[in-house]
Amino acid sequence: MPHASSAPALRPGPEVEGCFVTFRLADRDHDLAGVRLRQDVGLPGDHLDFAWAAGVWELLVELPEVDRMEYLLELTAPDGTTTTVTDPGNPSRAAGAFGDKSALEMPGYRPPLWLAVRGPTGRRRTVTVPTRSLGEDLDVVLWSPAGLQDDRPAALLVVHDGPEYDQLAGLTTYLTAWTGNGTLPPLRAALMPPGPRNDRYSADGPYTRALCLAVLPRLRDEVATTAIVGMGASLGALAMLHAQRQGQCLDALFLQSGSFFHPRHDAHERRFAQYDRVVRSVAAVLRSEGHPRPVPTVMTCGTVEENLANNRIMARALSAQGYDVTLREVRDGHNYPAWRDALDPWLTGLLREVAR
Repeated sequence: MPHASSAPALRPGPEVEGCFVTFRLADRDHDLAGVRLRQDVGLPGDHLDFAWAAGVWELLVELPEVDRMEYLLELTAPDGTTTTVTDPGNPSRAAGAFGDKSALEMPGYRPPLWLAVRGPTGRRRTVTVPTRSLGEDLDVVLWSPAGLQDDRPAALLVVHDGPEYDQLAGLTTYLTAWTGNGTLPPLRAALMPPGPRNDRYSADGPYTRALCLAVLPRLRDEVATTAIVGMGASLGALAMLHAQRQGQCLDALFLQSGSFFHPRHDAHERRFAQYDRVVRSVAAVLRSEGHPRPVPTVMTCGTVEENLANNRIMARALSAQGYDVTLREVRDGHNYPAWRDALDPWLTGLLREVAR
């Protein structure tokens, strides 16, 4: 590993100049055999290896077409072993489901305004729901803004991967800020536990029945509900669409970076255990001539995501079947900060439409 105490003076973090960004890592004694950039923003794979000179590993690349990027550094020791680390010269971190990454915000990037808004945090309680189809209880966290009593009718936002959405994307912080200042009407959120998400969120029939026939009716019994908006990202988005198509139990959809696998664009996903089931479910939607209950739907997807092509295909198909669909492409990747940054105005607009 580099000797931090003897490293030359370097500017902290990556340096953006014009159309290029330079990454640097101090290694005065050339202890490392190699350094490589690990990223998911579309940079060419043959342009990711650093070069060593005068005690510093350095990589110059063109700025990717994003407003922010997350990355790691892969360090290769002389014996060939590798270690993946965050950038020690960049204190900016982005938390994710698989650990922290270093974050680089491009010139002009602005975090969401609601992050700076303070207000009452609301209240939350756990509702335990027995489910026959899954053979177990689901513990759903029900969040309500301050002052909204259970018997007052309001819209309900049901969120797949709810605890992670809250922790990593600040979902209830967003809801607290915007319901508190009147940007959004009072509404509630049900944070769904993921459980074995790769199986349950991959168009799984037993999970869909549990959601539509057990969880949502129980939540309606717990709180007065006017409309239910289903929300999810990646496989969670696929599962919400599947629930709306099969159970007709949702009044609107907010789908982020949906894993709508299509063989033409997603053959690389074949190693995923439920790939064939997802492909069949998606194909059934694409082949359908319509749906008896289309609902307002907002989709978001990153411009550098592998999922972008299949999200475009899905948006066109749903629109042709009578859904009022909006697809918003954001200059980011497949990560929680990207989904966070798209909450306003896109989720805001949908919630204002459904909850009015």
